[in-house]
Amino acid sequence: MAYTSSASNQYEYDVFLSFRGEVTRNSFTDHLYTALRQVGIRTFRDDDEIREGQELKPEIERSIRKSKASIIVFSVNFAKSSWCLDELWLILRQKRKFSHFVLPVFYGVDPSNVRNQQGSFKIEAKDDGVDGSKWTKDNVNRWNEALTEVADLKGMVVSGYETDFIRNIVEKVYSELGLKFHATSSGLTGIETRAKDINSWLSYEQTDSPVLSICGMGGSGKTTLAKHIYYSNKQNFDSSSLVEDVDKQPEGLLGVQKKLLRGISGNINMIISNAFEGALKLENAILMNRVLIVVDDINDPDKLSTIFGPKVFQTRSKIIITTRFLNIHTWFESISWGCHVYDIKLLNNDESLELLSYHAFGSKVPMEGFKSHAKKLAQYCGGNPLALKVLGSSLSHTAQDQWTRNDMIDVWRSRMNSLNSLEGDIDRKIQDVLQKSFESLPCDSHKELFLHIACLFVGEYVSHVEMILEKDYHAKFGIMTLINRCLLTFSRNGLRLEMHKLLQDMARKIVRNESRDPAKHSRVWRHSESYRLLRKGDGSETIEGLALDMLKFKERKRLETFKTSSLSKMKGLKFLYLRGVKLTGSYSNFPDLRWLRWRGCNLNIIPPGLLMSSLVAIDMSYGDLEKFELPMALNSLKILDLSCSYKLVSVRNLHRLPKLVDLVLFDCTSLTHVCKTIEDLHNLSFLNFAGCPKLLKALFIYGGVPEQPLFSLPKSLSRWSLASNPFEILPNYIDLKVLQYLNLNGCPNLKSLPCLPSTLKELNVDWCTSLERITFQSARFTLEKFDYDGCFKLCEIEGLFKLVSISKLDEADLQHMQWVKAYQNHKVDLVGDVITEGRTFNTQMVFEYGIRSTYVQGIKDQSMTRLEYMSSSGSLSFHVPMHPNKNRIQGLNVAFLYRSPDDEDKDMFPPFTKISNRTKGVAWVYNPVVFCQPIADEDVVWLSNWPIGDILDVGDEVDVNIFLDKKVLIVKECGASLVYMDDGEVKREEKRERMKGELEVIGGDLSLFEVTKGGYYLCRIDFFQSRTRSMLKKLFGDDSLYTDSRRWRPSSQPISAGYQEVNAFRNPNRYKIEVELGVNFNSESETNKIGKAISSLVGVESVSTHKEIGRLFVVGRIDPQVVAACIREFKKMVQVLTYTYNGND
Repeated sequence: MAYTSSASNQYEYDVFLSFRGEVTRNSFTDHLYTALRQVGIRTFRDDDEIREGQELKPEIERSIRKSKASIIVFSVNFAKSSWCLDELWLILRQKRKFSHFVLPVFYGVDPSNVRNQQGSFKIEAKDDGVDGSKWTKDNVNRWNEALTEVADLKGMVVSGYETDFIRNIVEKVYSELGLKFHATSSGLTGIETRAKDINSWLSYEQTDSPVLSICGMGGSGKTTLAKHIYYSNKQNFDSSSLVEDVDKQPEGLLGVQKKLLRGISGNINMIISNAFEGALKLENAILMNRVLIVVDDINDPDKLSTIFGPKVFQTRSKIIITTRFLNIHTWFESISWGCHVYDIKLLNNDESLELLSYHAFGSKVPMEGFKSHAKKLAQYCGGNPLALKVLGSSLSHTAQDQWTRNDMIDVWRSRMNSLNSLEGDIDRKIQDVLQKSFESLPCDSHKELFLHIACLFVGEYVSHVEMILEKDYHAKFGIMTLINRCLLTFSRNGLRLEMHKLLQDMARKIVRNESRDPAKHSRVWRHSESYRLLRKGDGSETIEGLALDMLKFKERKRLETFKTSSLSKMKGLKFLYLRGVKLTGSYSNFPDLRWLRWRGCNLNIIPPGLLMSSLVAIDMSYGDLEKFELPMALNSLKILDLSCSYKLVSVRNLHRLPKLVDLVLFDCTSLTHVCKTIEDLHNLSFLNFAGCPKLLKALFIYGGVPEQPLFSLPKSLSRWSLASNPFEILPNYIDLKVLQYLNLNGCPNLKSLPCLPSTLKELNVDWCTSLERITFQSARFTLEKFDYDGCFKLCEIEGLFKLVSISKLDEADLQHMQWVKAYQNHKVDLVGDVITEGRTFNTQMVFEYGIRSTYVQGIKDQSMTRLEYMSSSGSLSFHVPMHPNKNRIQGLNVAFLYRSPDDEDKDMFPPFTKISNRTKGVAWVYNPVVFCQPIADEDVVWLSNWPIGDILDVGDEVDVNIFLDKKVLIVKECGASLVYMDDGEVKREEKRERMKGELEVIGGDLSLFEVTKGGYYLCRIDFFQSRTRSMLKKLFGDDSLYTDSRRWRPSSQPISAGYQEVNAFRNPNRYKIEVELGVNFNSESETNKIGKAISSLVGVESVSTHKEIGRLFVVGRIDPQVVAACIREFKKMVQVLTYTYNGND
């Protein structure tokens, strides 16, 4: 993958450099050649000495034809060489025929001497009797004509400082040829989008933040992007320099410094005696001029400090570094330099297919018949440009090849099979690049950790892997190291570990290279190998981790039986994953495991010897356990997962698990008993009772609360799931002081959630179809993540909003908006928030931020005329008058009348209202949580009351402005009226003012919504996304500062990136997962429709429905929530029950 100049494919060079070697080869011409090459101008220079009388070499003539331009350096003895004169004549012929650009440079000669053939440029025919002489009369005549012609061209006469003069030549060539470096079809597609943020950073002159690092895994295009940025922007700096592959420089770091300084100064003979001196000279060069520097592939902070030195200084220069370290910004903290981190985005699906197609077929699209195979191969590469180039080139095929199309399709199919065989069969070129990061890991424990994760733990919860591997491999620190070195990533929600498929294959190849015999490997993840090992039963001295999933064998559908002795003979086994496996025999010598995942376990009770003291995690989900009762204490156990143990009735002896952190009893539908000692588990952090109706019935009496609960919960509990249970209320005796996460997804009978703890950060009440109200111990809204899809009756979320039907409000509630009561039975089409989906509304009052507002749809009368100040546009201004009775101002009523010009269904953002007190410098911009979408040619009135009386004084200038999408909505008129209070109302208002306190309402604490001094943006939904910052500047002025400090946003709404931060989010390789969803199917036709809709989703490979048990299973590279959203389009209640990552696929 390379970036080339904009020259078409017929040109091999940008410039042909013609000169007389004996005068300038080792001085001016050499410096010019170096300068041209440094800026990426492809330059041809003949490195052989010109011999008098010889014919031009064929490659010289060819190189002239294959160049876009020529630079001819005329020195004193130029015309003494027939070779040089022949080159001149060929160059001018190329100019006449093909618009070949020619730049004459006069080095120590007078152009008039060249034009008139005087002095050293006077040439004559020679009759010396030597056969084959070049100095014939005909040749001399055409050379003279050529000298005259070239001297008449606009050239450059060497003068002044040579360095400056050479820089002028380079700029001239750059400008004349229009050399703009960009991605060609052989380069990284989408380079401009990736360069956009970095180009913005380059133009931003922040003297204390001069460094930007481009980070990413091996082969992700870091070097290519850096070079593109360099060659696209270097002309905007005083000087520039680029060093590729720091570790391969012949003189080490001293050589790097020399190369940087020579590029910056143009002095090719610069001498540096040591690295300290080099750092001082670099510092001076960076301070004196605005310099652009690129240092490629630096992965050691000591090397960085050696090159640039440890001294702090302010500079307008820019330094770009490519590295595999994400935490490179910490390297600069000691010198107080800011470092922006750009985490390079891998290619998306379309870009990947385009790049692969170029290298495989020579075009942007696959050849006919290859598209499906090309898509699969591109998907395997996971957006890694190096892999796409290498694999595409290895399968290169054109229509003219002798291979038949069917033959090549078979070749492609064979290659894909090899890549998907779990063999770790990765191309050597890719392996070598990726393995550099692995080999550079500082500790052997980090390497072992990486291999364990790659073979067994991809897709697992981060916290679980940390607990399982901490003792042996210091996993918390190790995982952070792997993340920082781009060898590992977190899932989008930050909960699971992910690894690029190529990195996983690289790791597995390392393991497979340990031996040709799987029994001598350290890890065995390939199910066919595990099967043979257990069936053979010879054991192993080296295997530490083994995975066997019988469901991967299509020909075997029942449980497969193995002897426990096969595992007992694996003395070093620590990590064991079994699925669909039945074990028989004694467990007396069973391995002392750290991790046991035995899904579909055939045991009814726990036998002695199976669970040993070293166990950290047990997963015996989907098994036949009827009673979980430990025969001995497990002092190391932190995770116990008995999910979907449908026969499980009781869980006993929990006091024997003193360090238990996670207890998962999800969908244990028969469970009725959990021992009381659960309250003594002082380390228990996560408890999952989802889908345990019998247990919950014993714990909560549906419709009431038991006087004596069966057991209490430990006060250490911070995460609790009660999803898919039929209780109506949460008991008030449950006192959880540190609860941060509560999942009540799919509790259809739940009606209210009163006084939730103020510590709560995440709440999920999706598809609680009876839920009406949520309140908190603190009236201030503190949630950071909140999901409430499918809550068709929810009307109040304390601290967020409240919807109340006008019919339920009396005159005191409506105050000065009592005329709206006449429209209480009118229908309104409310949209905007998920709270409106699947519901119909009569006229509602919306309470939010202390503002009361309502929409009246289809209004016919002249209600708008009752307002004091009116405008026929979307804005008005007035000064606050003196009221005759000197009554106190309560606030401001604001209304506007709008409509849609047509009935087309268009995307729109809702109206925003801005109220400004220009005298006091205070302004609020507000968008209600819901808004009314008008029908064509129908008027809608929005009426609101703003309680801003305390901020309005006589004489204040007030502005009202309505902002909306003028393409889809039209404001017909707007109006405003001051609202005054009588004595009784004043007392009530004073009481309300005292209650506001720290509430996020006008008159309370709106500090989290302040975007500029005195300016408040009252909206939690990021309607404008990438345009949010520019919109805020339009609303509040240039000094507005947009942050993400307003906590929760609807999960479907992206959050804009910070202005001064360079953000690029990794596009991680999606792993195949199996999703189990709970769905209530009504009919066979409905089942088929839903199945067909899901099958059409991108990434879905198979769909199976089980109507009788209300289950739907989907397999593919998919997002479970996307699948759930697809089902909800059929107005069905759905819950994602489980999803399992197939890291072994």
